Amino acid sequence: MIGVAVLGATGSIGVSTLDVVARHPGRFRVVALTANRDARRLAAQCRRHRPDYAVMVDSPAAAELRALLVGMDDAPEVLEGARALELVAALPQVDYVMAAIVGAAGLPSTLAAVRAGKRVLLANKEALVVSGEILMQAVRAHGATLLPIDSEHNAIFQCLPPDYGRGLGAVGVERILLTASGGPFRSTPPERLAEVTPEEACAHPNWEMGRKISVDSATMMNKGLELIEACWLFDTRPERIEVVVHPQSVIHSLVQYVDGSVLAQLGNPDMRTPIAHALAWPERMDSGVRGLDLFAVARLDFERASPERFPCLRLAYQAAATGGTAPVTLNAANEVAVAAFLDRRIGFNDIAAVVARTLDAVPAEPVRGLEVEDLLEVDARARRLAEQGLERRAPGP
Repeated sequence: MIGVAVLGATGSIGVSTLDVVARHPGRFRVVALTANRDARRLAAQCRRHRPDYAVMVDSPAAAELRALLVGMDDAPEVLEGARALELVAALPQVDYVMAAIVGAAGLPSTLAAVRAGKRVLLANKEALVVSGEILMQAVRAHGATLLPIDSEHNAIFQCLPPDYGRGLGAVGVERILLTASGGPFRSTPPERLAEVTPEEACAHPNWEMGRKISVDSATMMNKGLELIEACWLFDTRPERIEVVVHPQSVIHSLVQYVDGSVLAQLGNPDMRTPIAHALAWPERMDSGVRGLDLFAVARLDFERASPERFPCLRLAYQAAATGGTAPVTLNAANEVAVAAFLDRRIGFNDIAAVVARTLDAVPAEPVRGLEVEDLLEVDARARRLAEQGLERRAPGP
C-alpha cells in the first residue's frame, strides 16, 4: 500500500486527489490530510478516508475539528500549526505527497517533503516560483521525485522523452507551447475590464477552481506563474516558451521538436487526469474522467496571447527574464492584489498596476547563497509594499 499525504485536502485539487485515491483502495492508503480553516469538510474527509493524522493550520479550527471527531472510531491524531504540515509531509509511512496548498504558504511543507525524498505531486506552482533554485537543488540532493500536477506542465512532461533531463536541446526540443484558456475575459472589450466584478472573474468557462486561481486565470497571471514554473521544471529559458490561447482547453500543452514534429496531450478539462497520471507514473490507471469525444469537440482554436489585454503575463515574462528574487516579488504582489480585488478594495485593472509598482520598488537579488527564510523575507517585504500601493490605484502599467 502506498501511503499518501494530501496537503490542502479541502481545496479543489485535494478533493480531486481523494476522489482518485478512493477509486483504488487496494493501492493507496491516506496517511495524512491537512487544511487551513475548513474543519467541517476535513472532518467529513477524515470519516471517509480514515487518515492517521489530520492537520489544521488555524488553532481554533483545530479545536473545532477535534470536537467534530469525538466518538469516531480510529479518529486521526489532530495536529495544528504550520510546522505540523512539515511534520506530516516527512512521515516515514508517507510515500507520496500531494502539495496543493495555495500560495507561498505551501513552500515549507513542499520543501520538507522533497528533503525527505518523497514523490512530490506538485500542484503548488508558487513553490517553484518563489524558490525554484533551492527546491530543484533539494530534489537532486535528496533523491526526491517531483511530478507536475498543473495540467499544462503534466502535459509537457508526457510529451517529453524520458531522458529530457539531459537538456531540451540535447533531446531535440525546439520550444514549449504552453496553452491557456484565455479565461472569462478573452473577448471582453478592454474598456469594460475596469468594471468587472469578482463574481465575473471567478466564473471560469472550462475549469472549476478556487477564487484566487480563478482571478489569476482571468488576468493570465496564472500562465505567467506557470511559465516560471516550466522554466524550473524543464530547465529552460522563458524565450523558449510561448503562451498559446486555446479556448477549448482540450490540448493542455504541446512540445515542438527540431524535426518539425509537435506533440500534444489532449483530454477533458478535469484535474483528476494529471493527478491519476502522477499517482500511477510510470504506469496508467483509471481517473474517473470520461474519454475525450473529438467529434463533440469538433474544432480546436488557437490565438496569440495579447500583452495589451493581459499585462500580468507581460510582467511575468519580465520577472522570469530578470530572474533572482524578481519572481518572488511578482508572486507576493499578485497575491496581495488579488485578495484586495476579491475584497472589492481595488478594481480588476489595478491588479497589474500593483504588481508593476511593486516590481519597480523591490530590486531583484541573486538567489544563489540565499536560504528559504531569506526568500520569505523578500516575500514579506514585497507584500508590505504592495499593500501600501493599494492606496495609489494608478491605471494599468
